[in-house]
Amino acid sequence: MKTPSNYEIRPTADSVKEAVFNIIQFDIEGRRVLDLFAGTGQLGIECLSRGAAGAVFVDKSQEAVRIVRENLKSCGMSAPVFQEDALSFLEHGGSFDLIFVDPPYDAGLYEPVLKKINLVDILSDGGIIICEARRETALPTLTPPYGKRREYGYGKTKICIYEKESS
Repeated sequence: MKTPSNYEIRPTADSVKEAVFNIIQFDIEGRRVLDLFAGTGQLGIECLSRGAAGAVFVDKSQEAVRIVRENLKSCGMSAPVFQEDALSFLEHGGSFDLIFVDPPYDAGLYEPVLKKINLVDILSDGGIIICEARRETALPTLTPPYGKRREYGYGKTKICIYEKESS
């Protein structure tokens, strides 16, 4: 898998990625996935390889979009890839069953993005959001039917799982 030449794009560490997929292994097959802040596309591509019905990749970086397209091609896969700001994409991007939220750590985007997902309600009933952040980052509480299911710590990284309760 192609990775960036600079550190503006921060791929998820292999150990964290392995842990995430251990957590969600039964929540992937047949699901529609949004890889927001896609970076290299590794999370969405992994979902496609595990039987996701489809994936959409979004990143505002031109380099990231190029890398995602190259990685999809090298894996023999195709999927929509958008060069767009995450908050604007959420306004019109459709609905998803599984959403990865992994913005640049210091961009101040966790709260606005998670609250926008909650507000525009693009997650299907029973759907999940996987949010990667620094361990010390305070992540917001969302309003019902969205709720925090669990947090996991992996070194300097934490993974927070949000879920939309079924009606």
